[in-house]
Amino acid sequence: MLKYILKRLVIGFFIVLFGALVVYTVIRCLPTSFVETMARQLSNLPGSKSYEELLAQLNAQFGFNTTILEGFFRWLKDALRGEFGYSWKFSQPVVQKFNSVIWYSVVINVITFVLQAVISIPLGILAARKQYSKTDYAVTVFALMGMSLPTFFLASLLKYLFAIKLEWFDLYGLVGRLHEQLTPFQQVLDIAHHMVLPVLTLMILSVGGLMRYTRTNMLEVLNSDYIRTARAKGLPERRVINQHAFRNTLIPLVSYMSYLLPGMFGGSIITETLYQIPGIGYIAFMSITAGDIPFTMFNLVFLEVLTQVSLIIADIMYAVVDPRVRIN
Repeated sequence: MLKYILKRLVIGFFIVLFGALVVYTVIRCLPTSFVETMARQLSNLPGSKSYEELLAQLNAQFGFNTTILEGFFRWLKDALRGEFGYSWKFSQPVVQKFNSVIWYSVVINVITFVLQAVISIPLGILAARKQYSKTDYAVTVFALMGMSLPTFFLASLLKYLFAIKLEWFDLYGLVGRLHEQLTPFQQVLDIAHHMVLPVLTLMILSVGGLMRYTRTNMLEVLNSDYIRTARAKGLPERRVINQHAFRNTLIPLVSYMSYLLPGMFGGSIITETLYQIPGIGYIAFMSITAGDIPFTMFNLVFLEVLTQVSLIIADIMYAVVDPRVRIN
């Protein structure tokens, strides 16, 4: 196992390296450039240089006067020393800005993940146990509705119902107008109150996929020979489901749920943007549209590293869940 993990780490390093090169190349080729916007704004000031002179000066300052490979290896050299540069959009170090917004996305996605697992897995098992019944059809319809609704439509519908009609929540933002006047405990409750609609949106959108996945794998397990043998031996149905079938259903679920780790730290761009939650998804969207290469590079490479780590964790969990799994 240790040899396999080391091998995966080496392969993962080269995958991240190649992925970072692709990301850097794409960002350098984007039509939106923060440097061009800055040069255009500075050229309009009284007594300033021309746009062409300012553009050449800023390109030299930010290293845009080099080739893509030269610029990438310059970035990689600094990144290996832990220096990820200064965010052009937010005028502060990249790591500092990242640390100030990442935990909003983590809290929202962790809560969503817990609710998703608590709701989806039991309903998926229930639908599989009562295949082709009214319960199965109701669960399937609910799952397909959640999977089919566009994010912007569902978010707009929830805001219209709960924020405009019922006036239970605010339309946008993470805190209320009187947030600074509240006690620390009341401030936490204020933030939690503003997170209800984003969490509800993400939960409705994500619960259907895991529910259908659980149902499909549970049906496959329930039709296995050892399940029929367990029932023939007279074991209670609850024990057959909970101790025999569910354990083997966890094996494919581990692979499915391992991909949720990058999503927790990657944020939800559309949802956070619609609700204007200052999480990593919303901030990353602003950075990309502004051509903020330092922040965008750090964020995307961070997600690549998380993806590789989650895949390794999934392989390890396979051996934990199913002792029959052996890695040669």
